Amino acid sequence: MTIAYEYDIHLPPNREPGRNYPTIFTLHGKGSNERNMFSLVESLSDEFIIVGIRGNFILGAGFQYYELKSLGNPIREQFDLAIKQLESFISYASEKYPIDQAQRYLLGFSQGAILSMTLAMTMGEQLKGIVALNGYVPQFVKTEYPLSSTDKVHVFISHGQYDSVFPLRIGEENAAYFQTLTSYLTFKTYPTDHGVSEDNQRDIIKWFKEREQV
Repeated sequence: MTIAYEYDIHLPPNREPGRNYPTIFTLHGKGSNERNMFSLVESLSDEFIIVGIRGNFILGAGFQYYELKSLGNPIREQFDLAIKQLESFISYASEKYPIDQAQRYLLGFSQGAILSMTLAMTMGEQLKGIVALNGYVPQFVKTEYPLSSTDKVHVFISHGQYDSVFPLRIGEENAAYFQTLTSYLTFKTYPTDHGVSEDNQRDIIKWFKEREQV
């Protein structure tokens, strides 16, 4: 099978033979890379498989998953293809590695958050949950995509109160939208710009650990 993405995988160092593990697929922001996200969840790497997916379009010294016509306006053909390719990649990795398919998560920042929220809506209960940091849901996804039920998908959305790229109201709109889709929504804001604070990171780690008990 040909896959569209380069990736970085961290398997638990003391993993047990025959055991499948909960897995976090990370999706980075525009102009970043797959290794940038690992530091957010490195402390979970003894119990989770962590797969960093690199965008396949070069942008400066980093990468992106699709290009933009303008801020908040993806090139539709590239965006649509990215969703299909990411779904295929998750399926590929789930067969290749000891991944518990009932405990697959996405963690995305900015462009990665946009994709994570969209994939939650297209893949539905194929995912256990997502963490979406400082992103938005394109309107065409809400109105034109074939959507799956997300009633049992756990969703953590956070947003910077002073985000200069996507204003706070966008994060609030994300939360209001997902409130109608799932009973398992957590929404938090932090006194930051377009980034991830230490408090935000601690809450992400806590959220993932709590999911292990659900």
